[in-house]
Amino acid sequence: MNVNQSRHYVLAAGGTGGHMVPAAALAAELTKRGHRVALVSDARGVRFPGLFEEIQTHVLPAGRFSGGPLGWAKATREMWRGRAMARELYRTFKPAAVIGFGGYPALPALLAAFADKIPTAVHEQNAVLGRVNRFVAGRVDAIATSSEPTERLAPKLLGKTHLVGNPVREAVLALRARPYPLLEEDGIFRVLVTGGSQGASILSQVVPDGLAMLPVTFRRRLQVTHQARIEDIDAVRAKYAEHHIPAELATYLPDMPEQLAWAHLVIARAGASTISELTAAGRPAILVPLPSATDDHQTVNAREITKAGGARTIAQGDFTAVELAKQMQKLGLDPAALQNAAGRARSCGRPNAASDLADLVESLDAPVSRIPVGAPSKPKAQFA
Repeated sequence: MNVNQSRHYVLAAGGTGGHMVPAAALAAELTKRGHRVALVSDARGVRFPGLFEEIQTHVLPAGRFSGGPLGWAKATREMWRGRAMARELYRTFKPAAVIGFGGYPALPALLAAFADKIPTAVHEQNAVLGRVNRFVAGRVDAIATSSEPTERLAPKLLGKTHLVGNPVREAVLALRARPYPLLEEDGIFRVLVTGGSQGASILSQVVPDGLAMLPVTFRRRLQVTHQARIEDIDAVRAKYAEHHIPAELATYLPDMPEQLAWAHLVIARAGASTISELTAAGRPAILVPLPSATDDHQTVNAREITKAGGARTIAQGDFTAVELAKQMQKLGLDPAALQNAAGRARSCGRPNAASDLADLVESLDAPVSRIPVGAPSKPKAQFA
């Protein structure tokens, strides 16, 4: 594409971190290439901290198909209302393509694109194709995946499927150029505990007691940063204090790239963003997949890094203080083995994901909007 030509793109994503982070990474890459980007999401998504501050944003109604016949009827009405509003947006913004990242809030934008014959693609962050992406997979022009294989992807769609990986923030990607933090046999051992954007009560219940069961010489070296739910945080803080383990507690970690940079070991859920950030940065982990995740996709997400030797996966039903202490000792008492695990985690990363996804988006056959490269974005707007 001529560098003096700029296109408009609409990115549509559900309001959770797993959808919003890769959408933000693609938005940054497309903007860097001189394109103009608008985001369609729900009220949570457009307010996601630090991700879309320079991007035009729109809130569209999108019902969730649950709650029986009445719930389905209401969701359908909301979805069609969102579709109509998206078509109104497209008449003025004139997107060259619409890219969906999953989640129900992405559906009205894609349905509107189908109606207006605008090229479309979806990006799947998980190792299992999500419900919304499955619903539209047969109609979109391209499917971008993050892992190989991707379950629930119909074989007949493989011809338009492209493995690109899951884009991460540039600050996380930059960690690939930094060495794994030096770990001396008697030095500080830094542990990062995170349940993702929603937190995880099981980590708060088990991790402090598990760390307390480590041999005293190991336990005294620990320095913990623990992201906990607001309803759990006081009890977790009290547990760490009771066990005399230095710990910083927070309900949200805005400086996650820096937290990853110094972490020797991460204890986490196995959401798509978590896995992609661990493999981008090269950090070993103990993973506890969320058992209620749709299609058990977190267990599938964890397979590649676990098989490579970069992580150990513990099913939530088996995640006890005793089991955690056992796995911690296997990983943490041998600095060379831990550094080797970090390298194996890094080997699973796909650092060019944002660039490769942007290449795919640009390749979609679409009209070009001719506006000056570097022209300022329009102010944020919202359809109420």
